Amino acid sequence: MTNPPQTSRREFLSALTAAGIATSGLVPAGAAMAANARFTIKGDDFLLDGQPFHIMAGEMHYPRIPRALWRDRLKKLKSLGLNTLCTYMFWNAHEKRPGQYDFTGNLDITAWISMAQEEGLWVLLRPGPYICGEWDNGGYPAWFLNDPAIRPRSLDPRYMGPAGDWLKRLGQEVSDLEIDKGGPILMTQVENEYGSYGNDLSYMRAVKDQIRAAGFSGALYTVDGAAVIENGALPELFNGINFGTYDKAEKEFARYGQFKKTGPRMCTELWGGWFDHFGEMHASMPIPPLIDSLKWMLDQKISISFYMVHGGTSFGFDAGANYDRKTKTYQPDISSYDYDAMLDEAGRPTPKFEAAKALFQKYLPADRFTPLPEPEKALEIKRFRLTESASLSQILGKPVTAPSPRTLEQMGQPHGMILYRHKAATALSGPLSFGEVRDYAQVSVGGVPVGTLDRRNHETALEVMAKKGAAVDVLVDTMGRINYGDQIGKDQKGLIGEAKLGDETLTGWDHYSLPLEDLDGLKFDTAHIDGPAFYRGTFETTETGYTFLDMRGWGKGYVWVNGHNLGRHWSVGPQHALFVPAPWLKLGTNEVIVLDLHDGAERTLAGGKNQIWDRPGLVEA
Repeated sequence: MTNPPQTSRREFLSALTAAGIATSGLVPAGAAMAANARFTIKGDDFLLDGQPFHIMAGEMHYPRIPRALWRDRLKKLKSLGLNTLCTYMFWNAHEKRPGQYDFTGNLDITAWISMAQEEGLWVLLRPGPYICGEWDNGGYPAWFLNDPAIRPRSLDPRYMGPAGDWLKRLGQEVSDLEIDKGGPILMTQVENEYGSYGNDLSYMRAVKDQIRAAGFSGALYTVDGAAVIENGALPELFNGINFGTYDKAEKEFARYGQFKKTGPRMCTELWGGWFDHFGEMHASMPIPPLIDSLKWMLDQKISISFYMVHGGTSFGFDAGANYDRKTKTYQPDISSYDYDAMLDEAGRPTPKFEAAKALFQKYLPADRFTPLPEPEKALEIKRFRLTESASLSQILGKPVTAPSPRTLEQMGQPHGMILYRHKAATALSGPLSFGEVRDYAQVSVGGVPVGTLDRRNHETALEVMAKKGAAVDVLVDTMGRINYGDQIGKDQKGLIGEAKLGDETLTGWDHYSLPLEDLDGLKFDTAHIDGPAFYRGTFETTETGYTFLDMRGWGKGYVWVNGHNLGRHWSVGPQHALFVPAPWLKLGTNEVIVLDLHDGAERTLAGGKNQIWDRPGLVEA
């Protein structure tokens, strides 16, 4: 998508100014939205058109919110008294394959930023290339880091070249939305929490130069934890710090003061909640210590950005993963990005929202708190049966043969599943093992299930027996690529290393790619299917609203409603329902397709008003 003509943008801005649409903070409405507005730093203050400006931001991410709901969520951010939207840019969402960019629909970032401006919000832009964000690969495309020898977040030319190309392409979309050019972008971030990863400031300056070369001429900034700020912050820029609910703001800024004595101060990520891994309990953060930190920062006139004010959902294959260095354990993220935030996954204000608003009302004028939009309706959907099924084998396609198992990246496949098949040239008996399984495998011999291998449990081998000519199938389901720490760029997916039977290498493997991007070729009937299969059913709605599909009783896989991939379901929890946004539902008949890797006695679903969580001390039945 191309940017709107500059004349149209100027006309739009003039209309806003003429209408007297207020922004926020300490700046008069007309001046704040004028095309010649300028954002600067002087002494200990941010200045907007020469007047002190207190940034009060909230983070939200456009791919995690259906486009039809963008304005609703932005209005809710504004209703909390905030004046700024903070947002990452998601490289791997825009360039799934090399050189093929998508800035349309839910990825129309020009529309996202312009809509924030229409709602009277300023913008802090976080273009990466690395973003973390509990997002697959930390925002890096799978094709980009297809080789673990590439050194991400370094001056390695194999990294810097494509990363610079991304920033340049991004600049063509949004650099003209900086404040000095008539847009709402106050500052653009350089890299992201680099101090927690490395300490090469020459690399950081090279990223800064790439951002400048991409057309971003306005204010730049960095973010880091206060304890590691010397590693990653460029002192010639503004430097923010990130911390959470249990951290004392006064202590964090005292540590920051050892690095920089003067200039404005800002908590660029205030973690008021947290994210979840599969197999753990749902994270929930208390309100009182968060309010204590907020009050102290407001008293000190410190700027703030909530991470997250609204998390939303990591739909499809977009959720990332962590890696515990002590235990060397892989920790995949769930699809819900509720984050225990101010607005829940469905966009509803939470008690945390109300507590923060009550505090802000003691510091801000009444006109900062715009009305909340009319609430959407939560729909209850009676339990219904999925009566049709289709075998996974229908979409296997033509195999690629290689001596040893290849990764998804080597196959040019960004996500989904892959089936590895070995035809036994002789009878086989013994332990079948792999260097590593990424991330979950089902093994069968001659169509008969043998067992599963779960990366979270460090499982890489199991016993098999196969007659001569029998097919040994290893179906691998991939989960999120690691998005934080020193394993970034080293999390290629599929079977890693050689396949062995005992001490002997097992060569000759067919590879069937299953990216799960197109299900149109599936043919459903009512026959029973053993093993992995798709299940289809329908339900009726008579009014507009959203729902949460109750996945209890199912095993592991993915869910599509009216063609939209809602994300991953897995019985290990803590998430037991999948959010279905209102814009993705139809009045009348709605189609649901569930891919389940496991057999189940009964295939039914229901829709409810709330997410279903495993919580500490409470496992919901």
